[in-house]
Amino acid sequence: MAVTVCVSPWGSPPLALALGLLVALAVGNPFPAQSKRYTSKLLQWSVVGLGFGMNAQQALQAGREGLLFSVASIVGTLTLGYVVGRWLGIDRKTSHLISSGTAICGGSAIAAVGPVLRAEEGQMSVALGTVFILNAIALFLFPAIGHELHLSQNQFGLWAAIAIHDTSSVVGAASHYGSEALQIATTVKLARALWIIPVALGTAFLFKTPGAKIKLPYFILGFIGAMLLNTYVPALKPLAPYVVQLSKIGLTLTLFLIGAGLSAPVLRSVGVRPFVQGVLLWLVISGASLWVILQTVV
Repeated sequence: MAVTVCVSPWGSPPLALALGLLVALAVGNPFPAQSKRYTSKLLQWSVVGLGFGMNAQQALQAGREGLLFSVASIVGTLTLGYVVGRWLGIDRKTSHLISSGTAICGGSAIAAVGPVLRAEEGQMSVALGTVFILNAIALFLFPAIGHELHLSQNQFGLWAAIAIHDTSSVVGAASHYGSEALQIATTVKLARALWIIPVALGTAFLFKTPGAKIKLPYFILGFIGAMLLNTYVPALKPLAPYVVQLSKIGLTLTLFLIGAGLSAPVLRSVGVRPFVQGVLLWLVISGASLWVILQTVV
């Protein structure tokens, strides 16, 4: 029933996440392993499909505009995360996972950096739980703040890409705000996700893990390919809106599955100090990036 509502014309990213949370807290997720596996694949294919609704020249301009914001926020978040983690007495690996997830792209960054750190399952769960809880809050909170402050589509797209952790919640919040915000947010966020590679390499060096394998976000190449096809192959224009619509439905289902994974045991496993670290980092990056965007972007 909940899935039917998500894929119906009345479905939306915030509603899907809320229904998933309701299912998780009321009856629990009966297929947690399968949900986790399909969530990742569905998100990746949905992001690739969204590329058919974007113009390469406009996306390049958005990427250039967001580059400086991305570099400054990533370096600043990782540095602040180290300081806050030491201050709160959080173990170094968990602290670094939370910082990486906040700095780059949430669960994807944690999944990529975790094996490099040789993090334990408990450390991964705490970091993922922290990020997913804050993602859920951001999906509801950010559009409301954006409307209250009368942010332009450009401003909101940049802010969402920088200050919301996971790609799924970035795209969900931006699509709820407007089509231009969606294009800017998706482009900047995926460009930001490429920083997984240097951050993972830096992690291997700092934590002295020789021979560590780094998982590359290959689906970003699919997104770029779809965007180029949409821009330079006119024959695909009639099909593009249908692909984009299916991708948005896929994204909505992704958020439902993410919500369904936030069960009571997952929420309890996070712990107070890691959650405080995650909240502090999120508040600083959200507030600082919003202030800079309001001062410099129209």
